[in-house]
Amino acid sequence: MANKQSPKVLVVDDDPDILELLKYNLKKEGYDVETADDGMKAVATAKKFHPDLILLDIMMPQQDGVETCRQLREIPELVDSHITFLTARAEEYSEVAAFEAGADDYITKPIKPRALMSRIGALFRKESKSKSKPQIVAGGLTIDRSSYTVTANGNQFTLPKKEFELLYFLAQNPNKVYGRDELLQNIWGTDVYVLARTVDVHIRKVREKIGDGYISTVKGVGYKFDIS
Repeated sequence: MANKQSPKVLVVDDDPDILELLKYNLKKEGYDVETADDGMKAVATAKKFHPDLILLDIMMPQQDGVETCRQLREIPELVDSHITFLTARAEEYSEVAAFEAGADDYITKPIKPRALMSRIGALFRKESKSKSKPQIVAGGLTIDRSSYTVTANGNQFTLPKKEFELLYFLAQNPNKVYGRDELLQNIWGTDVYVLARTVDVHIRKVREKIGDGYISTVKGVGYKFDIS
């Protein structure tokens, strides 16, 4: 890759064959890669490695992926890290639990390595473009993309990537109503299947952090950033 410093990826899975396969393909693409075979090791490695992306399985010994994700989200140095679940668990409740814990994306196995590498490449390209965008000041909020922080009434909050991107997207067009499908397409993209309920989960988590007065629900339609 052309970057002087390669993006860092932490792969977490209890299957040694999957770990080796993903590590090989990621290194081939030029990424700096570390691996862990259980949740507790993943947290310890992440604290030292500071990965840009964490690929996380759900079913693992010692500590499952959902609890691991919760712990990772509590580490201030990892606020910018993107957490993607890569798992064979396709049930709705597993996906909802993952997003509740702070996941950014959820991909079900099996997936071909080439397709996964394409998604990861697209993620980092999008990250690079988004960091060049300015902060938004609207509705009494200062939304700073460079630090993923939101300041409201003198209080500063740090949001996980997808929560931040959702708020940022809505704030770019105040009072415009967006349906769930439109938000899914713009925040998660068209090549990743994500439940519509995921939007509701993220909206609720944003409201819990910054307050209820900024994002309004338009019943039967969707959500809007409210500055009325």
